[in-house]
Amino acid sequence: MKRETILLVDDEKEIVELLSIYLCNEGYRLLKAYDGMEALACLQKEEVDLIILDVMMPKMDGLVACMKIREERKMPIIILSAKNTDMDKISGLSIGADDYVGKPFNPLEIVARVKSQLRRYHAFNKDSNSLGNDSKLSFEDLTIDTSKHEVHIDQQKIKLTPREFSILELLARHQGQVLSLEQIYDKVWNEPFLDGGNTVMVHIRNLRDKIEVDSKRPRYIQTVWGVGYKLDGPS
Repeated sequence: MKRETILLVDDEKEIVELLSIYLCNEGYRLLKAYDGMEALACLQKEEVDLIILDVMMPKMDGLVACMKIREERKMPIIILSAKNTDMDKISGLSIGADDYVGKPFNPLEIVARVKSQLRRYHAFNKDSNSLGNDSKLSFEDLTIDTSKHEVHIDQQKIKLTPREFSILELLARHQGQVLSLEQIYDKVWNEPFLDGGNTVMVHIRNLRDKIEVDSKRPRYIQTVWGVGYKLDGPS
């Protein structure tokens, strides 16, 4: 069985070595880089299943690297940073990261988050019957192809992160039904809700920015104040 590969990017070598020990003990194959430029170069040569990415690094910081990675690749990205205010987390999630962990951290928490992200990512790339069998879902000019993991609006392909795609598919499978923040988080993140409300809202905002002509007057994803979100539109 092929070992899953994790690219660990941080200019603090002590952190790289510490996480390497924990992740290697879990059976993962580790690749190491110490700035954003090295990370991009590594991705040109290696197949990577997940990236752990520090923010404050020389040559190219983690936020710029994350944006460049997201231009072409969909694997999960976990940002690891000493900058851990709510605005820092929102910024990281807004540019395409799937998770954001502040420093200092517990290495066991990182391992748990890696496992959760990889479970979800691999589920995206399989034909899943958990939410139904239809591989294509259409609403007006919005088409979701779950077999190809693609979204088109008026035949124009829209680039979504795996997390954004999962949220959109979940809403589409429950067309017209209002899903709470907790329901969305439980289904998409596949872990207890706790304080995941802000995380869901950030991803919904990013999703709207990509699929709505005017994200302030959404055509597809509707907010039901005090309850949650729903996707409406004739099938």
